[in-house]
Amino acid sequence: MRVIISAGGTGGHIYPALAIINKIKEREPKSEFLYIGTHNRMEKDIIPEKGIPFKSIEMYGLNRKQILKNFKAIKCLIRSYSDCKKYINEFKPDIVIGAGGYVTFPVIYAAKKLGYKTLIHEQNSVFGTSNKLLFKYSDKIAVSFKSSMKELPSDKVFFSGNPVSENALKIKACDKKEFGLDDNKKLVLFVMGSLGSSKMNDFLINTMKLFEKKDYQIMFVTGKNMYDDVIKHKFPKNVFVVPFINDIARLMKRTDLIISRAGASTLSEIIALGLPSIIIPSPYVTNNHQYKNALDLKNIDACTLIEEKDLDSNKLIEEIDKIINNEERIKIMKNNLTQLKIDDSATIIYENIKNLVDRKWLWILIV
Repeated sequence: MRVIISAGGTGGHIYPALAIINKIKEREPKSEFLYIGTHNRMEKDIIPEKGIPFKSIEMYGLNRKQILKNFKAIKCLIRSYSDCKKYINEFKPDIVIGAGGYVTFPVIYAAKKLGYKTLIHEQNSVFGTSNKLLFKYSDKIAVSFKSSMKELPSDKVFFSGNPVSENALKIKACDKKEFGLDDNKKLVLFVMGSLGSSKMNDFLINTMKLFEKKDYQIMFVTGKNMYDDVIKHKFPKNVFVVPFINDIARLMKRTDLIISRAGASTLSEIIALGLPSIIIPSPYVTNNHQYKNALDLKNIDACTLIEEKDLDSNKLIEEIDKIINNEERIKIMKNNLTQLKIDDSATIIYENIKNLVDRKWLWILIV
């Protein structure tokens, strides 16, 4: 199978794309791939490091506050559309896949205009702007949350879950000693996204000193962009600070409680691993989609939800202690998470991809 895939901006888009690539490789080892991403975001480093052919296009999201900057974005969009047509015609894929981020719009749009089969995956419960625009240009649309299907009564749409969940289940748990952690102590993991959150990190820097006398350990993942500022501060001996953890699910498997944003990929890993959590959705995202993501867990009592506006250091630590020292509460969360669990997300997506590709070749043979 020849596949073009596009996703960009954050790990929440990139890692589902990689999970789809890995599943296709597993099922069809001779498959060939081309990844189209932005020229200045995470994917430009992550994808080539994994040995996947990569083409970049210059793309920017629309700026809702500084309207004049959108002229540059529109100019880049027009040029990117032309570049995408060139890349697609040269590669001649069997299918073109979009896994989120504004970079996917010219890729999927160009593919459809050129007559290629297309599939998009939406990680969040609320569709992002690009995926909303791409709805009519996609042959199939995979969604991660059943709640989002209510808005899209179409035979194009299917519930897949997030493909990173299947990766999380398969990955081998790490040795805690790799991170300097004690195997005999419980672990609380703080992670606020692949890039980090300056406001949350400022809050957590001041909160961390309150863990000094706790008998559990803290792993504080700052995000790549924030680490240098955070590490300047002094932390208790039971608080460990790192910028980023590759394949973080391997540490999640050794974690007793996670405190995180409500990014779709992180929630999918939490669900897959049955991990007790305190969710603090980012209020700075489009359509408040992280809060809506978290509601899928909150509504079945599968997590504790705290809005950022209600954050207080003492309250947060009180909530952590209520969970980590309460086996009954942990059991309830784990049991309720099974209602949302889907073990074979990447497989479901692959089977839909395969069906589209087979239909394409069947149509060619008939014609």
